[in-house]
Amino acid sequence: MYAIVEIAGQQFKVEKDKKIYVHRLDASEGDEVNFEKVLLVDDEGKVKVGTPTVKGAKVTAKVLEHVKGDKVLVFKKKRRKTYQKMNGHRQQFTQLVIDSIVG
Repeated sequence: MYAIVEIAGQQFKVEKDKKIYVHRLDASEGDEVNFEKVLLVDDEGKVKVGTPTVKGAKVTAKVLEHVKGDKVLVFKKKRRKTYQKMNGHRQQFTQLVIDSIVG
């Protein structure tokens, strides 16, 4: 059984007991979070597609930890103009483990 769910503005394919990384959520480690925006549920071949969401479907997950992603370097240059700019950042992520899919 799997589901397509919208978390923090992005869509993820989730399955029970799988770990996923999503953009930082306002929940502390060990908390349980529920996601109501379930777009599709597949239960061994029985597919329910929402318009836009599946009614009564819910995904429950547990927050494992908050982590930082790899460093992303942004380099800008304009040739022959002596313009160079280097910038970088590390994205904040939350690691979730999917507990249950109800649909």
